[in-house]
Formats: sequence, C-alpha cells, structure tokens
Amino acid sequence: MDGDGLRAQLRQGPVLMPGVWDALSARMAAAAGFDTVFVSGYATAGTLLGVPDFGYVTQTEMAEVGRRVCRAVPGVAVVVDGDTGHGNALNTRRTVELFEAAGAAGIFLEDQVWPKRCGHLRGKRVVPVEEWLAKLRSALDHRDRLFVVARTDARAPLGLEEACERARRAAELGVDAVFVEAPESVEELEAVAAAVPGVVRVANMIERGRTPLLTPTELHELGFDLIVSPLSGLYAATRALATSYGVLRRQGTLRDDLDLVVGFEEFGRVVGLEDHYDLEARYAEDPPPPAP
Repeated sequence: MDGDGLRAQLRQGPVLMPGVWDALSARMAAAAGFDTVFVSGYATAGTLLGVPDFGYVTQTEMAEVGRRVCRAVPGVAVVVDGDTGHGNALNTRRTVELFEAAGAAGIFLEDQVWPKRCGHLRGKRVVPVEEWLAKLRSALDHRDRLFVVARTDARAPLGLEEACERARRAAELGVDAVFVEAPESVEELEAVAAAVPGVVRVANMIERGRTPLLTPTELHELGFDLIVSPLSGLYAATRALATSYGVLRRQGTLRDDLDLVVGFEEFGRVVGLEDHYDLEARYAEDPPPPAP
C-alpha cells in the first residue's frame, strides 16, 4: 500500500500503527489485523545491531529493513523512520528515493542534530529551523506518493512554544502530518493540537515514556489521528526472550514450560509454511498425480 492508501485510511478515522523491525514482526502485526505499521529506528537499532537509538543505523540499512518489511506485507501501509534524512537536503532527497523504491508508504523526518537519538532520551539537540524546513521541502519536491511526516524534537531543548512554531512552519509547507515529539501532559497535547489546526497530527505512545499513554479514541478527541505505538512489540518480545532464555539456562529445557513458546505448527502458520509446500509441489520434477 502506498501513501495514497494511508491518506485514504486517515480519511476514515484514526490510524494506529505498531512498531516493527523485520519481516516476522511485520507479518505478526498484519496477522493481528493492523493495516499500517511503522518501521521503528529505535527497534531496528536494537534488533539489527544490539545498540541504543543513537544514530548508528545507516540510511541504506534502514532502507533495506523497510524493503524486507514491505515485501513481507504487501497489502499493508509501511511507514519508515527516516531520522534526520541522513544528512542535508540532498541526502534527504536520496533517502526519500530509497524508501519509495523499497515500497514505503510514508517517512518520518525530524529536526535533531545528527547523530540523533530516541525522542524520549535526554541530551537531544535540534538544528536551526531553516535547515529542517529545507529537508522537508526537498522531500516534498522529490516524492511520488510518499506520506511525509514532519517531526520536531524541539520540546525538550527549546520548549513547547518553539516546538509548536516549528510544527506550524512545517504544516505551511504542505507536509502530510506534523509530529511534536514527547509532550509531557494532556495539556501539552491540547496545546499542540491547537497550534496546528487543519493538518494530521501524530501522537507517539511509548510505554513508560514521557507522554501519557492514551487510547486512539482519547487521542482522536484531543485532535490526534495518526498514532504510533513503536515499541510495544519490541518490549513484549524482549520480555518473552528474557523469560524463555532464563528458564532454558536454569533448567536445560522448556519441557515443563511449553506455555512460554508457540508450537512448531503454529509458527509454520505464521510464516506461511503450507503456501511454500504448495509452491514446492507445483515445481517438483515429478508432480504427484491429481486427486481422483
């Protein structure tokens, strides 16, 4: 699904997109019923490299993860974290090109100083607003149907008023959505919504993060319709891995703890095993005779 598909979804109401980081997590999100997912830079840094979200993941690595996710869930809108565009306005242009070639429906572009870091970590810095706006203009000029989200992290280093002003200026460029990262109360969410009327607003729901955790209905009532829950799956998977590996290390087997794992057949259904058996049979040198 491309950016136009995501725009159509938003015309129908709020869109909740879970964070994914590879083909398997994307397939599981799609199986749960999600028709939009977000390839999280934080989750990709943690799973691909085993490092925090400190700007270690490169432009091409992120594009490749996006390509794998898009290929795994072709009917799903895939929004990919573009960080700062991975450089200046010209680098941003190439990032847009790579993401669209990968099949992405959307991109997040933020105003942090490179190397960036997770929006809920301390020590963030932002570039001058004109530098960020130049990157956004470059993305808008070069995209085909890509859904462009302008993200500002100015709330922490410069205050909410400056963050809202940056969001207003991005909206004036014609971006598809604006995202003020890490407001710290419902009142701040209300201030963001009031500052940028007439544009899709993004809310970022991170468990135990800086922003209050609200439901899509509650956020819609506040004026936010594109809702990302980027780390729910990652944190749940991390807890499950820690638990199962701990039991395996202590006991040497999960024989008495099979409730911790899916079964062999169940995992086969997750990855579409029967479809591959059918393909194998179709191209076998000696195909089986048709059923009577």
